[in-house]
Amino acid sequence: MKLYIGNLSFSSTETEVREMLEQYGPLTSFSWITDRDTGRPRGFCFAEMDNANADAAIKALNGKELGGRNLKVNEARARTERRNTRRSW
Repeated sequence: MKLYIGNLSFSSTETEVREMLEQYGPLTSFSWITDRDTGRPRGFCFAEMDNANADAAIKALNGKELGGRNLKVNEARARTERRNTRRSW
C-alpha cells in the first residue's frame, strides 16, 4: 500500500520520518518530496509498505504530533493528470 504522509514540519528530516515509519514494518519505497526550484522539502512524502503494516502505521501516526504539527497519514490517492500551469514569459 502506498501511504501519503503530510503536514510535515519543514524542520522534519527524511531520516526522522523514514525511521518513524519503519517502526511499523519495512518500507518497499520512500519518496521525500522537494521543491524543484529551491530543493527545500514540500512538507509531504510517500512511502510503500505491505497492507497490514501500512494499516498499523495509519492508525498509529495519523494525527500524531511531529515537529509541532499534527501529521496526516492515509492511503495515497492515484495521481491525476495535471496540465502544465507554469508560464514561460
